[in-house]
Amino acid sequence: MSLAAKLCARCHAIGATGTSPHEDAPPFQTFAQKWPLENLEEALAEGIVVGHPAMPVFELSTDEIDDLIGYLGTLQ
Repeated sequence: MSLAAKLCARCHAIGATGTSPHEDAPPFQTFAQKWPLENLEEALAEGIVVGHPAMPVFELSTDEIDDLIGYLGTLQ
């Protein structure tokens, strides 16, 4: 969760409940309803360049991707 807090919480609700601070950023608890979580691996590895308009471009390491997807899975 610390990675999510560091990189994502400015825009996304990163907990099991709540609304996102940025209206165009989906809450983490809804990700699995929108996308199969395993499909996010490639996007996270290559650098997400789409999302909400204010979303920064970033690339994560393999361990960071595994941790973030694992965390997302706990919210579903």
